[in-house]
Amino acid sequence: MILASVLTPLEDLMKSILNFFHGNVGLPWSWSIVALTVLVRIVLVPLTVRQIHSMQSLQAHGPEMKAIQQKYKGDRAKLNEELMKFYRENHINPAASCLPLLAQFPVFIALYLTLRHAKEVNGSFLHIVPDISAKGTAHWSGYVLLAIYAGSQVASTYFMGATMDKTQRNLMMVLPLLFITVVSRFPTGLILYWMTTNLWTVGQGLVTRRLVPRTPAGKGVTAPIGPKRSSRTPPRESGNGAAAVDAEKPTAVPSRQPRRVRRKKGSRR
Repeated sequence: MILASVLTPLEDLMKSILNFFHGNVGLPWSWSIVALTVLVRIVLVPLTVRQIHSMQSLQAHGPEMKAIQQKYKGDRAKLNEELMKFYRENHINPAASCLPLLAQFPVFIALYLTLRHAKEVNGSFLHIVPDISAKGTAHWSGYVLLAIYAGSQVASTYFMGATMDKTQRNLMMVLPLLFITVVSRFPTGLILYWMTTNLWTVGQGLVTRRLVPRTPAGKGVTAPIGPKRSSRTPPRESGNGAAAVDAEKPTAVPSRQPRRVRRKKGSRR
């Protein structure tokens, strides 16, 4: 009862947004869910930008973080302490990559409650899904949406998980296939929402790769500012000025003795 009372405002807000797209804009209920998904992702653009910057920072400082992990791999507490210190010094927020996903969780719950309680929120999708409020396996078209959901989830993990460990990344790409049995019990409208947000993430990853230059690994450390030294550049002046004096002294060139020519016997002068 307490949980239901807490989630009731979210459910009412979700119902109001869907009613706006359906009643005022004139969209079917299924396309109202798609419009709701696009609206949510537009609102989450600032968090998405922070997510992209966090991923680039993690990628740029990857070799340094691996060196810290190798150095303190036997001491878990010291490793966490050094990593937190490294994050603070380089202004890295590792949790920023999860913010868009966490922010969508209340929307997901509110949409689930709306589809479960509001009987008027129903209808078909693209004339192949007969009822978006029914379970995903109630019709053969639900399996098509489940397949698109799994493929879009794998693709979104591929584009947005570039900084993950290889094992973790492979696990995140396999988990959607395991979650199909759970997702299939949800209403088709929820699958439609998650499929749409995954396709948005795929498009976002394509745009990011094209517009934002990829930061090479190991380039996160800024090189010291100053002129490049060459073989002709004199050494810097030390505290006692001896280096500068030595640099100003001309290098002594060893003198060559004149070559003596031996004359042959019997030759005239």
